Amino acid sequence: MDEAAWRGGLAPHYDYMLTEKPADPNMRESASVWVYEENGEFAFPRNGIEAIGSNWDHHRYDCNFAFADGRALFETRMDGDSHSPIGADGRATILGSGGLRFECIDPYRRWRVTYEGRPIDTTSADIAAGTVDTARTTPLRYEIDLTMVTPAWVQDNTPEALARMTERERTDAGLMGFGYRMEHHFRGEGTLWLDGRERKFKAVGNRIHRQSVRPLEAFRGHCWQAAVFPDGRAFGYIAYPPAEDGSTYNEGYIWQDGKWYPAVATRIPWLADLGDDQDTSLELESELGRTVIQGAGCLNTYKVGQEGELAGFALNQGGSRYSWDGQTAYGMVERSSWLKQVGS
Repeated sequence: MDEAAWRGGLAPHYDYMLTEKPADPNMRESASVWVYEENGEFAFPRNGIEAIGSNWDHHRYDCNFAFADGRALFETRMDGDSHSPIGADGRATILGSGGLRFECIDPYRRWRVTYEGRPIDTTSADIAAGTVDTARTTPLRYEIDLTMVTPAWVQDNTPEALARMTERERTDAGLMGFGYRMEHHFRGEGTLWLDGRERKFKAVGNRIHRQSVRPLEAFRGHCWQAAVFPDGRAFGYIAYPPAEDGSTYNEGYIWQDGKWYPAVATRIPWLADLGDDQDTSLELESELGRTVIQGAGCLNTYKVGQEGELAGFALNQGGSRYSWDGQTAYGMVERSSWLKQVGS
């Protein structure tokens, strides 16, 4: 695969950062990672920065951590000091705020992520039940080097692409963001410091980088799943519940034997209740036919009764143990539904 195809059609500079505050106060630059220890011992189900023009000096960041025994840690900061985007080589390779930092080492190929903070120390069950003791915190630090192993999956909602869409399609494009979004699978190696212990680990996961304006007034929930398997096969998709007219956004892919197959999800595990051990199995239709991937939920964190953009929604950011033709892998799942549609 040539470099242009590996980049999903984007130019090389799109994997660098914005160098100054955008003129549009609603423009955002976002980077996030979903990290899964390869044996399922723990996960970082979304560590990310949302750098928004209206608050450019203090990028928001959110860090979630989940462990196989049900322990969960999280930190959200709205007042972290934004880092300079300029790296040691003079390029705009850094997106950072407070204790979280992303660095582009080689565009579309290698990134590095580091974090140091005191997240709230609780359990997945307590988060779901709303019984978290926010006074209990624990020092946590990690560093991880990421190597991308699949091409960029790109949502191109630039003005040229929007001009070709229907009004309905443009509404859903806004939920993804007016601009661009890219996503890669990666394999990573890192070190986690927690409970006075240094732990080396290998991981798989997803990396996302976007620059866009994202109006969410029409948001109605979503389901997003992805994983990469030991033989290199991978999948991913994002779907929104159907709108009143029956139309929706449902787009995905399968990566197999070095080839890219566009796909749509035909079985989707929408968020209906909170808790571990949920069935997160899915089915994808593509040129390959029907692909069935079994999933069992695990390594979960939640946000319930949120404020701001997703007020009134329940959000599950967690993991699944996926099985596909005899292979297993840990991967990501993010789902949201209106609170009134979600049981306990």
